[in-house]
Amino acid sequence: MQEKLQRFGGAMFTPVLLFAFSGIMVALSLMLNNPDIVGSIANEGTTWHAIWRVVEDGAWTVFNQMELLFVIGIALGLAKMSNARAVMEAVVLYLTFNYFLSALLAHFGPTFGVDFMAEAGGTSGLKLIAGIKTLDTGIIGAILISALVVWIHNRYFETKLPEWLGIFQGSSFVVIIGFFVMIPIAVLVAWIWPVIQSGIESMQHLMVSSGTLGVWLYTFLERILIPTGLHHFVYTPFVFGPAVVEGGIVTAFMENLSEFASSSHSLKELFPAGGFALHGNSKLFAAPGIALAFYFTAKKENRKKVAALVIPATLTAVLAGITEPLEFTFLFVAPVLFFVHAILAATMAATMYTFGVVGDMGGGLIEIASKNWIPLFGSHGGTYLVQIGIGLIFTAIYFFVFRFLILKFNFITPGRSDDEGPKLYRKADYKAKKADIAEGRQASSQYLAQAQAFFEALGGASNIDSVNNCATRLRVRVKDPSLVAEDTVFKEGGAHGVVRNKHAFQVIVGLSVSQVREQFENLLKDSAS
Repeated sequence: MQEKLQRFGGAMFTPVLLFAFSGIMVALSLMLNNPDIVGSIANEGTTWHAIWRVVEDGAWTVFNQMELLFVIGIALGLAKMSNARAVMEAVVLYLTFNYFLSALLAHFGPTFGVDFMAEAGGTSGLKLIAGIKTLDTGIIGAILISALVVWIHNRYFETKLPEWLGIFQGSSFVVIIGFFVMIPIAVLVAWIWPVIQSGIESMQHLMVSSGTLGVWLYTFLERILIPTGLHHFVYTPFVFGPAVVEGGIVTAFMENLSEFASSSHSLKELFPAGGFALHGNSKLFAAPGIALAFYFTAKKENRKKVAALVIPATLTAVLAGITEPLEFTFLFVAPVLFFVHAILAATMAATMYTFGVVGDMGGGLIEIASKNWIPLFGSHGGTYLVQIGIGLIFTAIYFFVFRFLILKFNFITPGRSDDEGPKLYRKADYKAKKADIAEGRQASSQYLAQAQAFFEALGGASNIDSVNNCATRLRVRVKDPSLVAEDTVFKEGGAHGVVRNKHAFQVIVGLSVSQVREQFENLLKDSAS
């Protein structure tokens, strides 16, 4: 069950990768179209204003079509074969479902307790999805429908029909089955979802009223579940779904940015839900403290090497919010440090929330600054100075706590081992292992070399059952775990680490995981041919 949830988490993360850039562009457009920031050139009616409105409208694409992106991401990530066709089937059947739902509500709205004559948006519970007026089931509906379509696809895509029905094989057969399945699903959703919407509204008030404790628990779970890949299920309903605010924190914060900038009320009063999106502060302020602890607990002769290793990893965490190279370093050598990290991260977020800090702060410095500090500093600069002050205090706390624990329990963090040099991860020189795997492909490719190393370490084609990936990890299910090599073999191939769970393996690759997976699948195809 955990493996299936992890696969869902990885698939859900596929569209999430698009949100950071789009959010930055929306924030940048709003900032450059704010006369209080850039002056009268941004007044309505000017060419400058019109140009940035065009850019802003384009930047909203990802947020306005969020449901479709999750439909695509789920199908792309979970289909066991012909992923591109699975995406097409999922999109077609998701739209079919919404057309069915729209027609049901148009004819029988009062029966289901829905005022279908109301305008989409607001508290109506309705939304326009790809031009279809339907119930706002958000990404939850998109995920459930797409997952159902993927199940149909995996089960029936390769079904062989009689020759005279051959035209209905493959994707056509999946869509035919899905068409009839979507009718009762639409009826069921029409009955149930309005009740759920009412429950979600109550939950929003409950979570917001839980205050500091709710923020602490949310942030703790978001951090502590990272090794399992299940942290996606913690933050997604809050940040991109309706758990605490309609449309999700990311969308709601962007939609009200101009109002926040012009208001003298505290941000916490204006947007209390933003307390559930402070987890990026642990990326911004924790990483330097952890890195300094690694440096000052390393042996003196190794400190220059440690600095050369942790500085790039820390900059990546601080600027881009990508923390895995740093976090997985101490996760594998001292899991207790990761537990302490989760506690400190949650405590930092809860402390900031107590002092009035809220917003959309799930990423690193670039995202936090462009979406929060830059557009809102003029009216809420005091709040952000408090945030920075608290963050720097926690940087010091991280340093002293990590330093104490590393020395007290002699954890072998970078630079402390006698047997090997300080390393965040190891990458062997695979140029000497240029294998002629496939005609027309360059065997010297870095991605191909990594894929080949992982392919062999996992026991080869005969031992590999399925392959998938999330943002940074190659997820592979094997038939016989005993045939899988030790972690050191994977690290020599360029991995940051390996997570093992019976037949399920997660190879921590980094942001190039998509390219590595492509080469990995090519190896599987070559072995089968």
